[in-house]
Amino acid sequence: MTRFEFIVDGPPVSQQARNRGKGNRLQDWKTTVRQEAEKYWSSEQKTATGLVMLQITYFYDSVEIDVDNIVKPIQDAIIGLAYVDDKQVSDLLVRKRNLSGNFKVEDMTSILAQGFDRGKEFLHIVVIDAPDQEVLT
Repeated sequence: MTRFEFIVDGPPVSQQARNRGKGNRLQDWKTTVRQEAEKYWSSEQKTATGLVMLQITYFYDSVEIDVDNIVKPIQDAIIGLAYVDDKQVSDLLVRKRNLSGNFKVEDMTSILAQGFDRGKEFLHIVVIDAPDQEVLT
């Protein structure tokens, strides 16, 4: 596997939802993420067995949440699809950008463009092979 990407309509559900008595909401979110990931998964793709990097960008409209709280449910939801175990995630990049903000997208993929075309909050999730573990940049 070199690259797997997909989009999910937002807003995301925080891992902390479990601590607020909203366990079903968290499980429903994980199910939604998994279902959306499966829509983008092709039969030619292989589940990663080595280390991977997970990149998550949350494009929000009005309500923003802490980026550190959105990772774990997404990471858990794609176990067994994008990678065998979430212990394989050695690198993580999590960002949030206001849709009404002023930013430029370089190297826009067709999948990311689909997210913008929806005209509402979404998450862009990318799983790629991890960078060289012996070099820090």
